[in-house]
Amino acid sequence: MNEIPLPSPPRPHIPVMLAEVLAALAPADGELHIDGTFGAGGYTTAILEAAACRVIAFDRDATAIRRARDVCARFPDRLNLLHARFGEMADWARLAATPKDAPTVVGPFADGVVLDIGVSSMQLDEAERGFSFLHDGPLDMRMSDTGVSAADFLNTANEETIANVLYDLGEEKKSRLIARAIVHDRVKAPFTTTRQLAGLVFRLLGGRNADGKHPATRTFQALRIHVNDELGELEAGLRAAEQILKPGGRLVVVTFHSLEDRIVKRFLKDRTGTQAKLSRHLPPALANHGEENSGQSFRFVNSRPLSPDQAELDLNPRSRSAHLRAAIRTSAPPRDP
Repeated sequence: MNEIPLPSPPRPHIPVMLAEVLAALAPADGELHIDGTFGAGGYTTAILEAAACRVIAFDRDATAIRRARDVCARFPDRLNLLHARFGEMADWARLAATPKDAPTVVGPFADGVVLDIGVSSMQLDEAERGFSFLHDGPLDMRMSDTGVSAADFLNTANEETIANVLYDLGEEKKSRLIARAIVHDRVKAPFTTTRQLAGLVFRLLGGRNADGKHPATRTFQALRIHVNDELGELEAGLRAAEQILKPGGRLVVVTFHSLEDRIVKRFLKDRTGTQAKLSRHLPPALANHGEENSGQSFRFVNSRPLSPDQAELDLNPRSRSAHLRAAIRTSAPPRDP
C-alpha cells in the first residue's frame, strides 16, 4: 500500500500581503475599520498600530477568540472582538459601533472593511481540527463548534451529493471515482480521521498531481468549503460591507483560490458597473452618470488583482495563491438594503 508523505513542520502565522492590505485600507486617525476575519490578529494589529483608529473584528472560531487576549489587552479602548460570522457583520458591527446609552447608529458608519478568506495557518496546523491531510486527526473541518462535520457529511450523504461537492468546490476531476470509493468503504468502517480519507484518495490517485500538490488537496478543500459554507459566507460578507461602508470607505479582500476570487470579481464588476455597459439610447434619467443614480456602489482601486511579490513568496510559501482586490464605496445606495 502506498504511504502518505510525512507532514511538513508547522509554520508560524504570517499575515498575507500585509503591506498591500494597509496601503489599500489606508487607516487614519479617528476612523472605524472592520476586520471580518480576525484569525491571529495580524491585520487588526497592523491597522491599530498604523493610526489612532478603532477596529471591530470578527471570528467564528472560538479558539481564535480565546487566543486574542494579548491583542485585546494592548488596545482595550480601540478593539472590539466579536465571536460571530463576518457575513453577519452588518448587524453586529452596527451594535458595536453604537455608544452606550445612545440611539443605534443609522446608515453607513465604517471607513474600511478587510476580509482574509479561507482557512488560517493556525487551523491547518492543528491536527485536532481536521483541516489538513498532513496531520492525522479527527475528520472535523468546522471553523465553529456547531454544525455538521466533514465526517458526518461523508458518512451520510449519497454518492452523487459527495461527487458534486468534490467537483464543484474542489474542482476535482476524479470526483465520482472518489465518491464511489467513499460510499463503498464507509460500509465497513465509517470515516473518522483525516489520515483515513487522505489514504483513500492517495490510493486512488497515486502520487502528487502535475502541479505538485498532494492528490487529496482538492478533496479536503471541497469538504472544508462545504462544511463551513465559505462561499455563501463570502457573498453575505460582501453585501454586508456594501451596507456599512461610508462613501469613500475602502473594501479590501484577499482570496486564495479561484472560486473565492471569482465571487469577489463578479461582485465588484457588478457594483462598479463594469459588468455590462448601459446603452447610449437609454432615456436621460436612466443614463445619468452620477454614482447615486447609476447604481455603481463601488469604484475600483485596482481592476486587476494584486499578487504577493517574490520576497513574500520566499518568506511565506502559503501566500503563493493569494489575490488582493480593493474598491472604494461611492454614494450610491446598497443594492441589497
